[in-house]
Amino acid sequence: VQLQASGGGLVQPGGSLRLSCAASRSIFSIATVGWYRQAPGKQRELVASVGTRGSTYVTDSVQGRFTISRDNAKNTVYLQMNSLELEDTAVYYCKILDYWGQGTLVTVSS
Repeated sequence: VQLQASGGGLVQPGGSLRLSCAASRSIFSIATVGWYRQAPGKQRELVASVGTRGSTYVTDSVQGRFTISRDNAKNTVYLQMNSLELEDTAVYYCKILDYWGQGTLVTVSS
């Protein structure tokens, strides 16, 4: 399985981005999918996840700002990021089972 993450970029504080994670085959319906991020000098952390039945989790620091969703028909998981803050700057990765996407860089800067 290959995961292709995209949608990162440079955005000003308060702006929005939507990340996409596309799988090479239908897999998102069989396991929980997570979005992780790793900021410079910090450990990789779980940001949000969506379960096989649609239940979602977001970490406290992005609660109310980030939303995760899944489109099984398109084999794609999304991370909608609103009200971005400087501290959201990181490389964002999607993961399912033991498979990781290649990462997409999000830079929040004025």
